[in-house]
Amino acid sequence: MSEPFSVPVTVRGYETDVQGHLNQSVYLNYAEHARWSLLDAAGITQAALIGSGVGPVALETTIRYLRELLAGDEVDVTCGFEWGEGKTFRIQQTIRKKDGTVAAEITAVGGLMDLKARRLVANAGEVLKGLATDPSLL
Repeated sequence: MSEPFSVPVTVRGYETDVQGHLNQSVYLNYAEHARWSLLDAAGITQAALIGSGVGPVALETTIRYLRELLAGDEVDVTCGFEWGEGKTFRIQQTIRKKDGTVAAEITAVGGLMDLKARRLVANAGEVLKGLATDPSLL
């Protein structure tokens, strides 16, 4: 099995809370950064999505905090899509320190919205793969 798509991130001091830990809301920013980086690597830009009349929507997000992250920590944020038959899909993500320690696991449920009808489209995976220049990443 191939390694999941990932992006490196360094925890910045201004992202930490009073205890020096990465602020809980920043985990969501890291996850979002990895998702957009994956779409970009697959050849899908925000402009292409809007131009095709669809946009991604977040429906649910769960974060499991497993180890603390401190300013200066270097991590890799993975991203993988799990496509189903319906209108929604899952995104599995891991934030892992360079030594292999898992700091957090993030699971999200998303969809792809028709921007005119304001409804989720069927088979979001097929729609996204149709927009991609490298659908194998999806």
